Amino acid sequence: MSEPVPPPFGSFPTAFAALEVCDDLAAPVADALKNWDARDAAASVLYVDTDPEQADTAVFCAAYDTPPELSANCVVVAAKRVGEVTHAACLALATTRVDVNRAVRTHLGARKASFAPMDVAVELTGMEYGGITPVGLPAAWPLLIDEAVAAAPYVLVGSGRRRGKLILPGRALARLPGAQVLPGLAG
Repeated sequence: MSEPVPPPFGSFPTAFAALEVCDDLAAPVADALKNWDARDAAASVLYVDTDPEQADTAVFCAAYDTPPELSANCVVVAAKRVGEVTHAACLALATTRVDVNRAVRTHLGARKASFAPMDVAVELTGMEYGGITPVGLPAAWPLLIDEAVAAAPYVLVGSGRRRGKLILPGRALARLPGAQVLPGLAG
């Protein structure tokens, strides 16, 4: 294991380069980091080990002294158009809510859009509920990122598991495969 590095925020005991602790990540997340074309972006991702019982945003932020405005939630959306369902992921700061009914539905050209059921999101991503992250999503999915997330110096997101989180620059998230930064995605 590599040497720990100081995390940019929060009261985490240690942080490690995520590429050095891939065994602690969900398989799709580890694979995505190892194969990310933007090598500098992949190298900027940190992993912090956390208690899975404190994975929900409000509890987590209090337990680890993490500002909610630096925490982002990744949600899976199901969009319906002409009888066909497609999926996308949306990333917004924890202090905001994704505008599924207007911004997401319009951007995806769907008749209807809603949050995907938990079991569907877990099955399709290969990640644990409460740990779904934008890193390692299915390749065909668009990743819609609110502009406030992309502008943040650092953002905390899931690691693909309830245990542990990733910290990375907002600009690195905007370089993920399929990423599209959208003004007004969340409010």
